[in-house]
Amino acid sequence: MRSTVVGAGSWGTTLALILNQNGHQVRCWAYEKKIVDDITKTGTNKAFLPDIPIPDSIDFLTDLEEAIDQSEIIVLATPAQAIRSVLKQINFEKVKSAIWINVAKGIEKGTLKRISEVIHEICAVSFDRIGVLSGPSHAEEVSRKIPTTIVASSLNIKTAEKIQRLFATKYFRVYTNTDVIGVEIGGALKNVIALAAGICDGAGYGDNTKAALITRGLVEIGRLGVKLGAKPDTFSGLSGMGDLIVTCMSKHSRNRYVGQEIGRGIDLSTILKNMVMVAEGVETTNSAYALAQKVSIEMPITEQVYNVLYHNKAPGWAVQELMTRQSKSERWG
Repeated sequence: MRSTVVGAGSWGTTLALILNQNGHQVRCWAYEKKIVDDITKTGTNKAFLPDIPIPDSIDFLTDLEEAIDQSEIIVLATPAQAIRSVLKQINFEKVKSAIWINVAKGIEKGTLKRISEVIHEICAVSFDRIGVLSGPSHAEEVSRKIPTTIVASSLNIKTAEKIQRLFATKYFRVYTNTDVIGVEIGGALKNVIALAAGICDGAGYGDNTKAALITRGLVEIGRLGVKLGAKPDTFSGLSGMGDLIVTCMSKHSRNRYVGQEIGRGIDLSTILKNMVMVAEGVETTNSAYALAQKVSIEMPITEQVYNVLYHNKAPGWAVQELMTRQSKSERWG
């Protein structure tokens, strides 16, 4: 199939490699000309995925209109907060029947919309032709063909199954479901909890503390998701618990890294200035906190991460307030 990956970061490049391996015609759009020039010259994406060979059969372009022209599959792999501005540049007349696949993990700042909702709004495309690909899947490992499992979700099960067939390989196993809300909320909110886990690491807390953050963080994610219409079981799956575990524990996790540096006492602006890749959880924390306020649910870990990031609250005080909250019975929800 004619496919376009919009975004040539580590994940976008990896997904382009998978589509190419599966025999599809692949074009990949990059915002920066330097990335295209480097790939053309060296055969690798030095900025985001060094040491992984990129075949000449994948076309890397800086012209977005040329990249998406007549595509049947469009994979959106730019940072979540950039999706709206990128979509506004597309001529939708040329891709009327395309399937749109979101792989960004975030909640749009201001509108508090999930990314599939932004696609639906800007592209005027039916939700039946919008899918989400999400789960525990660091590009650094998938690109090296390390066994990985992930979820393809769409309100239309046939669309989810089509995405499943597009990406399935011997090392990349794709499951399907129809709970788009749960998959997107799980993928977005796990980055907030990963920031908390990183703060825990940087501040010198132990495995007990991190286990508590991950477990109670999953409760918060599920609580918000269910309030928004998600299915509770989704959060026990790959796009919920699975993605949360890998993001909170992995050396590849950008969000855990940002939290770790904050826990060590480094200023957030300094951390972000020195990063090449985007840590989606920073903006998502703002959106998640606002969304929790909007729908009137309690998300204490998210609230404390928000205060540490945006109000310079000391991590030690944040932990103390979490530990001394009113005692209660443990329940799932």
